[in-house]
Amino acid sequence: MGTEVIGEEAVSDEELSALALAADPDTIVPDDAVGLWDLAGQGPLPGWYMPVVSAGPRVHPRWRRRVAMAIIFAFLVVDAYGLCSTYGYLVVA
Repeated sequence: MGTEVIGEEAVSDEELSALALAADPDTIVPDDAVGLWDLAGQGPLPGWYMPVVSAGPRVHPRWRRRVAMAIIFAFLVVDAYGLCSTYGYLVVA
């Protein structure tokens, strides 16, 4: 259905499937092999997907953790009783 643009030419899904099925699974890849993502000019994930590495763990006040746990517990109780709160009103699911 789709096509991938690798370098200057477009390759269809059928061509990629045929190449994959025709490939030898026992091939030893050389150490200087170039990856598909390097050829395509992009990584497997977009650059905005991964967050920036933080400097270290941040210490949050205890009340924030307690409030978060209370909210999570409230949702679990609502679900345990078979209720739905998707639109703000508690209704039987």
